[in-house]
Amino acid sequence: MSNSGAMLAPQDEGLARDDYALQRVPASARYGWMTVAVQRFGMLSALSQFLLGATLGMGMRFWEAVLAITLGTVILEVVAIAIGIAGVREGLSTTLLARWTGFGRYGAGVVGVVIATSLLGWFGVQSAVLGAGLASLLGGPPVWLWSVIAGLIITAIVMHGFAGMAWTAWITVPAFLALTGWAIAVELSKQSLGALVASAPPGPSLGLAEGATLVAGGFIVGAIISPDMTRFNRSAADVVKQTVVGMTLGEYVIALVGVLLAHALRTGDILAIVTTTSGVIGTIVLVTATLKINDWNLYAASLGMANVLHTAFGLRPGRVLITVVLGAVGTALAAAGIMNHLIDFFILLGVAMPPVAGIMVAEYYVVRRWRPELEASAAIGDLPSATPGWMPVTLVIWLGAALIGKYLAWGIPALNALVAAFVSYVIAGKLGLTDFPRRHPAEPA
Repeated sequence: MSNSGAMLAPQDEGLARDDYALQRVPASARYGWMTVAVQRFGMLSALSQFLLGATLGMGMRFWEAVLAITLGTVILEVVAIAIGIAGVREGLSTTLLARWTGFGRYGAGVVGVVIATSLLGWFGVQSAVLGAGLASLLGGPPVWLWSVIAGLIITAIVMHGFAGMAWTAWITVPAFLALTGWAIAVELSKQSLGALVASAPPGPSLGLAEGATLVAGGFIVGAIISPDMTRFNRSAADVVKQTVVGMTLGEYVIALVGVLLAHALRTGDILAIVTTTSGVIGTIVLVTATLKINDWNLYAASLGMANVLHTAFGLRPGRVLITVVLGAVGTALAAAGIMNHLIDFFILLGVAMPPVAGIMVAEYYVVRRWRPELEASAAIGDLPSATPGWMPVTLVIWLGAALIGKYLAWGIPALNALVAAFVSYVIAGKLGLTDFPRRHPAEPA
C-alpha cells in the first residue's frame, strides 16, 4: 500500500469493525494521507460552506472576505493540527485522549456527553435540511419521510466506520468540485471577474471580527474532533498536509466562490444561487454533499457516547450498535421537527467546545503531566495503566473559559475561549494544581 492515497487499510474488517472506539488504532489499520485528506475536505464541501461564503459576500468586499477567511482559517488550522498530531501519535479518539490530556476519566465522560449531544443534534438538524431539500427537488413523500430516508442512509454509511465514510468521500467530493467548477463557468463567465472583485457588497456591512468569527466558529467543533480522524493517519506530517490542503481548499475555494456568486447574483440565498447557476443537478449534488459532513457528525457522536458508556457504566456495547441507536434517535427527532427548536441549544454547546481543545493542547504539549504514561503505553500498543479520576481544576477552567467565549464582547469568541482555557491550564499546571493525586485503574478497552 502506497503512502500517497491507498483506499483501505490492510486489516479492514468491514461492518464488524469497531473502529477502535476504546483502543489505540494500530499501525496496521492506518491509511494513506490522501484518504484522510479527502474526508477532511469533505467535511467542508457542503451547503454550509457555500452559505458561509454567501453570507460574507453579502456584507463584505471580496478582499475583505479574503482577510476574514484567512484569519478564521489560521485559527482552525492551528487548532486542528495541534490536537490532530496528538491524535496520530496516540492513535486515540478525542474523548478517549481527553482522559490523559487534562480531563481525567470522568471529565472525559462529560466531554463525551457534550460532543455526542452537540453532534447528534446537528446530525438531526442537517438530516431535516437534507430531507427538505430532497422533497423540494423530487416531490413525492412528505418532508418528514425524506428526513427519515436521509437519516437512515447516513446511519448505514457510518455503520461501516471509517472505511465506508472514505468511499463516500471519494464519490461526493469530486462531484462537489465538479459542481463548483460548473458554477464558476456558468455564472462568473457572464460578468467581469475584476468588476465582481471590486464591487460593493449587496447587503448590510459585516466587520472583519464578525467575518472571522463566522469562519472560525462555523467549523471549530470539526477542528476539535480532529483526533477522531487523524488517529487513522500514519505520521504528524500527514496530519499537517491533510489539514492545510483540506481546510485551505474548503475555506478558500468553496467560500470564495460563494462570495463571488453572492456579488454576482446580489443574494445570499444559497439555494437560489445554486439553482440559478447549476440547476437541479447542481442542487442534488450539493444536498448530497451534506452527507459528507453529516456522517462525521454521527461518527464522532458515536465515539463520544462509547466513551461515556464505558466511563459511567463500564459498558462496551460496540460502536456499530451505538451508531444505530443514535442514528435512529436523531432521525426520529429530525422527522418530528424537534431539532429545529433546539438550534440555540446546540449553538450554546458549541461555545463549550473551544476550551476543550485549549486544555488538551496545554496538557499534551506544555504541562505534560500524563505524557510519560501515554508514551510508555504507546510503546506496547495499550492504554496507560492508570488514569486520573476527577480533575476539579479542569472543570473550573472549562466553565470559566466557556463563559469568556460567550460574554466577552471583543474579538473572536471561539478564539477567546480557547486561549483563556490554554493559558489558565498552563498556569494551573505550573502551580501544581493539575497534579491531582487520585489515580484509578484504566480498564483495558
